[in-house]
Amino acid sequence: MKILLYFEGQNVIGKSGIGRALSHQKRALASMGIEYTLDPKATDYDILHINTYGPKSLQLVRKAKRLGKKIVFHAHSTEEDFRNSFVGSNQLAPLFKKWLVALYRQADHLITPTPYSKKLLRSYGLEQPIAAISNGIDLKRYYPDGRKEAAFRKHFNLTEDQKVVICVGLFFERKGILDFVKIAEKMPEYTFIWFGDVPMLSIPGNIRRIVKKEHPENVLFPGYINGDLIEGAYSGADLFFFPSYEETEGIVVLEALASQQQVLLRNIPVYEGWLSDDENCYMGTNNQEFEELIHQLVNHRLPNLSMAGFRTAQEKSITQIGAELKSVYQAVLELPYDHQVYAKVTK
Repeated sequence: MKILLYFEGQNVIGKSGIGRALSHQKRALASMGIEYTLDPKATDYDILHINTYGPKSLQLVRKAKRLGKKIVFHAHSTEEDFRNSFVGSNQLAPLFKKWLVALYRQADHLITPTPYSKKLLRSYGLEQPIAAISNGIDLKRYYPDGRKEAAFRKHFNLTEDQKVVICVGLFFERKGILDFVKIAEKMPEYTFIWFGDVPMLSIPGNIRRIVKKEHPENVLFPGYINGDLIEGAYSGADLFFFPSYEETEGIVVLEALASQQQVLLRNIPVYEGWLSDDENCYMGTNNQEFEELIHQLVNHRLPNLSMAGFRTAQEKSITQIGAELKSVYQAVLELPYDHQVYAKVTK
């Protein structure tokens, strides 16, 4: 078995969760001994596993069909998580949904990160088999490391007793960036750091202004940072606060859980079934609740749930994801080539 993994638009969305999902797929396949290629010109593969939805992705799908290859589409994106992101995203969302559906219908099998996103895809009228498989997490990479944590604090000139709240994500309203800044403004005694980046011209002007200059002094926007610094931030901060309104999974949440960090989330449907308030994380529904929870969590006035969260991350390790992907690939190869027939056989 040989897989062609394809990712279009690396320069635009390579720093997003989808970009990290591709990295995880490569490691997951390697852990299972599954051969793969990243070369879109290759023809000696059995399954095209495609992660993106641009015009080049469609071209490659059509080429794969002409070659008689099986197609697995990784449905990372939905209309719901496209809204409140780029400039004009809300106006384009209905068309975006139609485009996604047209693309996803080309596949013999769909993969999506969570039962929640699977439910959304079914609501679009998609009838192919759909597997809910987490994007996975590299546990070793995010394990707490004192050296990395010290490097993080030194880089940002943080004192040992300085309380730090972090978030990781693109500069999208959907991610809760406006709430993050509003809450930080009311809590000047804490340092709030939002890690992430996106081309500035692609986001609405109000968010662009906030990121560039119209934010409180206790809020930092250092851009996209990887390696030891971000890994040290995950475990070395006092709290990971992710107020996103919509996700298909949230790889950054998995990264925070793997870092054995306290996690505060907005209570949204995507977490149903794997994250629970007061069990392996904390959840809020509005800014007032978030402010109260942040105060309590950074001052250790609530039970520490970090190890329960870590156990959740362990269930989504790279090796486990590799086994689940292998199972899908084997099913795809063993069933008829016509995906309409395939859907009826496996539904």
